[in-house]
Amino acid sequence: MIIDAKLKRIYDATDNLIKQQFYKSGSDTIIGRTPEVSIKIKNSGQIVKKYENLFNQNIHFFLEGDYMKFFIPFKKIKGVDENHISEIYQDIQIKLAAMHGTDFDTVIMYTIVVSSLTSSIREIHFNESVQEIIVRARKKTKAISVKQIEKELEKLYMRNDKNVSILYNISYLAALAESFNFMKTTRTCKILRSKHINYIVNSILFSLN
Repeated sequence: MIIDAKLKRIYDATDNLIKQQFYKSGSDTIIGRTPEVSIKIKNSGQIVKKYENLFNQNIHFFLEGDYMKFFIPFKKIKGVDENHISEIYQDIQIKLAAMHGTDFDTVIMYTIVVSSLTSSIREIHFNESVQEIIVRARKKTKAISVKQIEKELEKLYMRNDKNVSILYNISYLAALAESFNFMKTTRTCKILRSKHINYIVNSILFSLN
């Protein structure tokens, strides 16, 4: 019974951490950093479920303390390679070492692992979108520097600009959709991603005029 209760807490933690600031349960709706910004994308619920299953099917490796084996299946996610897995693994080892000798809860440790993994994957794909923003902005005007674009982007991020907020998660969903072969959803996400990148480019250029 104790093991069952612990597993339930871990499954619940997976569900909460994956959907947090990303997906509105049972609605095929992707949200931004705050729920006020949202967009309905067909099949997103199925994609999130498949991603969640990657965690749930490998929980036994985590419970046995074999973190590397727990991470390996995530190489199927677009943009995640051996180097990213090694970086995440080292990050977890540092956090584990810091907690050494303390009486820590398994679910808290699992939360740290899942948060590190999902954050890394999201950053990979958001950074690709940021690079695209830089390319498109500089195509429109050579007078603008990369530093200026990054500075303006930072301001939009701090203001929780709705286009930046939703772009973060459209970029993430596009990668997950492609990883699980939802090609129609991948195309939808790429069209939306391009649209929001253009909105952000226009905002940056407008603010610098």
